[in-house]
Amino acid sequence: MSQRELEVTCPRAWESIGPAAGCPGPLGGPVAACGMSRLLGGTLERVCKAVLLLCLLHFLVAVILYFDVYAQHLAFFSRFSARGPARALHPAASSSTNCSRPNATAPSSGLPEAPSARPGPTAPVLPPCPDSPPGLGLIPATVLPAVGRLLIEFTSPMPLERVQRENPGVLLGGRYTPPDCTPAQTVAVIIPFRHREHHLRYWLHYLHPILRRQRLRYGIYVINQHGEDTFNRAKLLNVGFLEALKEDATYNCFIFSDVDLVPMDDRNLYRCGDQPRHFAIAMDKFGFRLPYAGYFGGVSGLNKSQFLRINGFPNEYWGWGGEDDDIFNRFTKIQNTKLTMKRDGIGSVRYQVLEVSRQPLFTNITVDIGRPPSWPPRG
Repeated sequence: MSQRELEVTCPRAWESIGPAAGCPGPLGGPVAACGMSRLLGGTLERVCKAVLLLCLLHFLVAVILYFDVYAQHLAFFSRFSARGPARALHPAASSSTNCSRPNATAPSSGLPEAPSARPGPTAPVLPPCPDSPPGLGLIPATVLPAVGRLLIEFTSPMPLERVQRENPGVLLGGRYTPPDCTPAQTVAVIIPFRHREHHLRYWLHYLHPILRRQRLRYGIYVINQHGEDTFNRAKLLNVGFLEALKEDATYNCFIFSDVDLVPMDDRNLYRCGDQPRHFAIAMDKFGFRLPYAGYFGGVSGLNKSQFLRINGFPNEYWGWGGEDDDIFNRFTKIQNTKLTMKRDGIGSVRYQVLEVSRQPLFTNITVDIGRPPSWPPRG
């Protein structure tokens, strides 16, 4: 059968099926193929709609979960900052305080209850500082390991600006706290002073790095005697003890140091012990020997209770010398010294503070300690 005969034989069938099904013209394919295409098109359309609905549903679920987690996140950190880390780590203990009844008693969680804290971030708990801090024995400004001996020289120019740049962690007033550990002691270093600016710059240059490497929490106090009367080292040390405690009552170790003495080994730890300590047991000007038995001058250290037990330093020694022997005698409880120790010391010191100046590397306290008596000074 020819093409023309096919068109004549099936005109009505073509007109009723082909155009309605959207099939091509009379020269197109068979009627059965047109019906199958229509079926597949409808199915594909329904599948696309279903996929679109699933995508929309997935998006809505994701949005709901996001806001739910975000709200829980905010609530967690709100409890953390309001009640401290101990409660935030135990949600049951934290949420139990959010009772609708103000006076309701919360059930016990079985854990020790953390003390309440003021709102705000809490500082992390640092470990104790080691007894033998690492890094001692390093030459300043280098990374070369040494045996602890330091190269000490006093010929290079030493402006305070340089010393300040070398010690960026030191705060105003000469205060320093280790950033990585908690020291067992708080040390006040007290220097009796007058007209020794040259020595003071070198002392700060060497001692600040040493004390920092020793992981000390410390403050530097320069007690400057006003006027030109006879110098009284011991009385200035008593003043330094009292003034340091006025600024920080947590000081429990006191290092009394002359401004011209620098340790030659950074393992000479500036700390207090069970007994009073003498740090200058060998000095270069004495051939690295003590000038005599019982010498306790130069640099010494006492904790607060030891200093108060001996009533501090004597106030009656005007001029250099004598007070060190008196201090040694107070420790050994020599009978004659015991008689004067009760009436002459920290309990009887009289002075007037003229100025307190907190410098970048130290606290300068200028004081009037009076004038020596008319009789010849002791010592």
